[in-house]
Amino acid sequence: MLNIFRKGASSKVMLVVLGIGLFAIVATGFGTDGMGGLGGGGTVANRGDTLVSVGGGHAVTSSELSDQVTRQLARLRQQNPELDVISFFREGGYEEILNQLITAKAMLAFGREQGLGASKRMVDTEIASVPAFQNLAGQFDQEAFQRALRTERVTEEQLREDLASSLIQRQIMAPVTGSPFVPQSLAQQYASLLLEQRSGSVGLVSSEAVANGLEPSEAEINAFYRQNQTRYAVPERRVVRYAPIGAEQAGAAAQPTEAELQAAYRQAGAKYAAQEGRTLSQVVLPDQAAARAFAAKLAAGTSFEQAAAQARFSAADTRLGPQQKAEFARLTSAAVANAAFAAAQGATTQPIQSPLGWHIIKVDAVNNRPAVPFANVRAELAAEVGERKRQEAITNLVTRVEDALSGGASLEEVAQANGLRVQETPALTATGQNPGDPKWATPAELQPLLKAAFEMSPEEEPVVETVGPGRFAMMALSRTVPAAPPALAQIRPQVRADLIRDRASARARTLAQSLADKINRGTAPTQAFASAGVRLQPVQRISARRIEIARPGQQVPPPLVMLFSLPKGRAKILAAPGGVGWFVVHTEATVPGNAAGQPQLIQATRTQFERILGEEYGAQFARAVQGRLEVERDEGKIASLKKQLQTGGPVAQ
Repeated sequence: MLNIFRKGASSKVMLVVLGIGLFAIVATGFGTDGMGGLGGGGTVANRGDTLVSVGGGHAVTSSELSDQVTRQLARLRQQNPELDVISFFREGGYEEILNQLITAKAMLAFGREQGLGASKRMVDTEIASVPAFQNLAGQFDQEAFQRALRTERVTEEQLREDLASSLIQRQIMAPVTGSPFVPQSLAQQYASLLLEQRSGSVGLVSSEAVANGLEPSEAEINAFYRQNQTRYAVPERRVVRYAPIGAEQAGAAAQPTEAELQAAYRQAGAKYAAQEGRTLSQVVLPDQAAARAFAAKLAAGTSFEQAAAQARFSAADTRLGPQQKAEFARLTSAAVANAAFAAAQGATTQPIQSPLGWHIIKVDAVNNRPAVPFANVRAELAAEVGERKRQEAITNLVTRVEDALSGGASLEEVAQANGLRVQETPALTATGQNPGDPKWATPAELQPLLKAAFEMSPEEEPVVETVGPGRFAMMALSRTVPAAPPALAQIRPQVRADLIRDRASARARTLAQSLADKINRGTAPTQAFASAGVRLQPVQRISARRIEIARPGQQVPPPLVMLFSLPKGRAKILAAPGGVGWFVVHTEATVPGNAAGQPQLIQATRTQFERILGEEYGAQFARAVQGRLEVERDEGKIASLKKQLQTGGPVAQ
């Protein structure tokens, strides 16, 4: 809510210090090195060339920074598969990770200097609390722990060092960020600002309205293309070689033999054997005297149902329904079951004792089932045995393939040895698009391979990936096609249209600015637009309270936001979404708010300000800590590593 007063309430420094993590996507903290995905460990930094020395005893190394950049780029691609290396570096991802690592090292150095530490028990507690390391019962699982480490490609030592660093930083920052105080009077002033109401107008100078006479020459199109090549860059593409492994590859190994079917028939036992079933009713009485009295009533001609009702048994109490002898014996006892299955249909047994009491059973019906011949269930057995053998064959094949790959065999060698057919994809983007053939349709089973391919480095060995239930694929990254623009001849119509659109937008901006200048000199907005010289849409009235545009998650029209940034009586231009033109926004009147009668709003404002103050205190403290330490940067090595990572070259270790 208060971000409308203050942009960027959380500084980049705080994102790492508080463990929020600018690039983190794993909320548990794992996979983010205990620091929101941006490292910050201790002696783990002693790998590779030193890029930055912090405080004399801590360093950011080429290996550490390379690992973090690679890992965070992979994580961001899970959210945005189209993200490529060029875009990541252009947006400052490399520098941001480096700066956050430096800050983390500075905080660690300061903590060590103050005698702070993290015991093994503290680190163990942190590890045990990570959901990724727990089983379904919420308990720490060593196997899950090791599996997660392998997935993240970090060692236990690295994780422990990073967690220890995070714990030290928490000890430092807790007193700094934990107790900010905002006076009630200050909170009320800002809460009143939220109730401020403004009104004004907005008019649109559309690019379409001023687009006449903008046809470019060939030379202008060529120059525009050269100046804007990154605008047309096709995302990074990758070519994947793969060999499917599934039911088709199981082949003859999945066909059951006659002997196997006969064995399965025998192993099924009672499932196909002759069975004697009976529909039974019973009463269970507490002692022998009661049982004898019940039996006497039956002998005197009272029906079983009537006698049961007289003994306060309902029909639901006595009706057992269809029973098999073995099952009934487990429910009662062998003696009770023997008696029940020895009696004729319609007969009742004499009282028989079991641990439950004294039983009297009535045989309502005899349901005998003859044995099911092998021939009648052969097809059923063939399907069951065939499916089991198919799964076994696929599992064995996958195991052989993985063992061969682990032994150093190439994808082609393993495929040839196991009768697998190697296929190669076109150069595809992370979403499966083929820019060279828009009609290309990516097979569904190829999507999991593309995800793995864009997480692999070009030098990685072939792997086996799961692509669906019972389906796998051996795959390798064949080659990487860097993001690059296509030839002008392929996209000339698009480039021409973009050039015309840009020119029209520039012309619309000039006109919009001239209208804003007129309004600022005292001309009414409607009169200014009427004098534009081109046909424009009518000016519209707008009005809102500041709190209405501050609700979280609400899509607020940009002109309304600008309405609250302009002084009364002033006008300013604003680019319309989608490049359709330029808005001219004018603030005409303001009505101050008064939150004195809204204590809940005041308290909410106070709470948010205290959070923001805590972040500010932490950010300033972190900057002060870094400022008092000696930080030496090797700009040459930093630039060299950036170039290597951008071009996919080897990183010096």
